[in-house]
Amino acid sequence: MTTIASETGAPAWIREATRADLLAVFRIERSSFAQPWPYGAFEHFLGQPGFLVADDGGANGVVGYLIGDLVSNGGREIGHIKDIAVSPDHRGRGLGTALLGRGVSALSAQGVESVKLEVRAGNDGAIGLYRAFGFGHHRTIGGYYQDDEDALIMVKDVADGPRRG
Repeated sequence: MTTIASETGAPAWIREATRADLLAVFRIERSSFAQPWPYGAFEHFLGQPGFLVADDGGANGVVGYLIGDLVSNGGREIGHIKDIAVSPDHRGRGLGTALLGRGVSALSAQGVESVKLEVRAGNDGAIGLYRAFGFGHHRTIGGYYQDDEDALIMVKDVADGPRRG
């Protein structure tokens, strides 16, 4: 578990998600995205090393999450960050950065050499976060999202990170 301090000084803990967290994760998803994942999608990722939550330990409980897993890519596994969100009331406090850092570390510890993610081409805030974290633009997929918005595929090399084995 990783502890971080927010701008207000209140701590938040980054930890693996549990079944008890799913409703809070689903609420954050619905408040963050116009086309949210269904509840069952989150159940599918329970137990994955890349399903993490930010928990403030107080009345708010879970205030953010990240879902990452391993995917096959040309005969090798790479990390894939599938979803990340922070509750609107808790944005701008470093939680997204903390979740991203722990997520990349968790995937790197599984032995991958790179981590990828998709982001809406118009999501400048997220793109800035990912670039600051070392993700680079790999390619653009036109009309990727249901509303026809393009997606940027961004990749970070983690080859020098921890290895399993």
